[in-house]
Amino acid sequence: MKICNEASKNPLKTRDDFALALTQILEPLKPFYSKGRARLELEDGYTAHYPIGVAELEGFSRVLWGVAPLLHGGFKSDFEEICLCGLKNGTNPEHEEYWGDIGDFDQRMVECAAISLLLLLCPEKFWVPLSDAEKSRLSSWLFQINNHKIHECNWLLFDVMVNMALKKIGAEYDQKRMEECLDSVEGYYLSNGWYSDGKGAHCDYYTSFAIHYYQLLYSKFMAEDDPERSKLYKARACEFAKEFIYWFSDGGSALPYGRSLTYRFAQCAFWGALAFAEAEAFPLGVIKGIILRNLRWWFEKPIFSRDGILTIGYAYSNPFMSEDYNSFTSPYWGLKAFLPLALPASHPFWQAKEEPLPTLEKSHMQKEARFIIERNGGEVFAFTSGYEFTNWHMHCVPKYEKFVYSTLFGFSVPRQPYFLPHGAYDCTLALSRDDGVSFSVKRFNEKSEITSDRITMFWKAWDGTEVKTTIIPGAPWHIRIHEISTENEILAFDGGFAFPIEGKNYWGGFEKLESQNSAFIKSKLSSGVLLLWGDGEAQTVFPTPNTNLLYHKTAIPTAKFKVPAGKSIIAAAFYGGEAGCENEIPFATTENGMLKIFAGGKEVFSGKI
Repeated sequence: MKICNEASKNPLKTRDDFALALTQILEPLKPFYSKGRARLELEDGYTAHYPIGVAELEGFSRVLWGVAPLLHGGFKSDFEEICLCGLKNGTNPEHEEYWGDIGDFDQRMVECAAISLLLLLCPEKFWVPLSDAEKSRLSSWLFQINNHKIHECNWLLFDVMVNMALKKIGAEYDQKRMEECLDSVEGYYLSNGWYSDGKGAHCDYYTSFAIHYYQLLYSKFMAEDDPERSKLYKARACEFAKEFIYWFSDGGSALPYGRSLTYRFAQCAFWGALAFAEAEAFPLGVIKGIILRNLRWWFEKPIFSRDGILTIGYAYSNPFMSEDYNSFTSPYWGLKAFLPLALPASHPFWQAKEEPLPTLEKSHMQKEARFIIERNGGEVFAFTSGYEFTNWHMHCVPKYEKFVYSTLFGFSVPRQPYFLPHGAYDCTLALSRDDGVSFSVKRFNEKSEITSDRITMFWKAWDGTEVKTTIIPGAPWHIRIHEISTENEILAFDGGFAFPIEGKNYWGGFEKLESQNSAFIKSKLSSGVLLLWGDGEAQTVFPTPNTNLLYHKTAIPTAKFKVPAGKSIIAAAFYGGEAGCENEIPFATTENGMLKIFAGGKEVFSGKI
């Protein structure tokens, strides 16, 4: 199938290139606008938990994340007329394309934020020209958000965006509600610039492209109204920038981790907001480089349909990895990355020369995000402890509870919990009590500990089977030790990195090396497992296609262990990186009933066997 991706030809060097890239993404949408321009009718048989009409509003609004900065930056666009018409009709209860009233926990609340940005950046185009009746309808429709319950997470800042916009255009707004929402989000602050997405919730991309993004907008537009908060938000964003930069590879890709990954290049949106708010965390050339390289990386991928429409998926069209709140228009959240277009051509951001990443630590602990991040060959490997809870979002377990995530190998999501290939158990331990028919993995921890050189997790597979997992980070090698207490004999499958099997000849172009104690698969890259302790054997698992976020087809070197009833230890070393660099191979010894494991020329683990 021919993929229509005009942006892949864009060099993305200049401000005009940046604007052209946005136009190349937007142009294919024109035929899909409704007659009244208030809806984007992209329905393709895929839907979210909310009504299709709301998904069509979502399409209209998410385009505004790009259109608003484009127009504010002085560029001309046909979308000005389209969006003005849609704004009038969508907020008119008498019009057939009315967006509907906002209710409690309503998806419409999400879409209010982009409409608010339009009013903040372009009031002369989308507020001033309206009649008094049109102004009343628009402001009243937005104000509804203040009268309803809202999810206690990044959603609270949608309310802030609305009231900030209403205040700036001189309409009725709710200062008390805005203050309450800001105070609630303050309760999510951890340290070093990190916020969790709700009380005790995950730290993921919502920290960057939601919480910090909106707070940076607040600091820009409310600098005079609320100087104290504005200054605080910019300072915290600068702290966070020094942490978040570790999530980006030298080549431009960012760490595949957490939910909402179908928003794709929203990964770099924080950096544009940082520049827009004049927050000085790094030289502008460094920030510019992160954004442009990330966009180039994305535009090289087959993420558009034959019609030029962004698809659901990550590095390719793949609805299996999505959430139930992802509709056919959801990926356009990624247009948040185009906020720098609001900066004039004379701004230092556009005058700065694109720079590479600064020198970063090879190993860097992020306690707030529960990561030890290793950099190897310019790629990112994030070893994680996981969390002491889970939630209802789709594939929450594989998106947060693997042992390691990487820009080089991505991660996989299961198609079903039965049979090893369908589970695609990369970078996780899958336990089976029915001889390999069904599997249980770590869903959450009872408790966990993270230090500069290891991660320890205590978790249950089911009643009667408890596991203490110790991860010794490293790149390209790392060690996993599992101390298992079980009432019955079980099987354990510890999966390595998912190796890409790409190209027209899927079963060629790589080398598969297997022995009793090791399994490696190699081409330019190499993924492998080496058994260190336990009654087991190495094997290569070929998962069901379209389970990995980066690659259609993969192979997973896996350590298979028989675990007897009682208490026992299993251990293996895992390799992931360039082929030919598998030196300093880890090994284990036993002495006086003690298991000792060595890696990198030193002892890294000692335990009684």
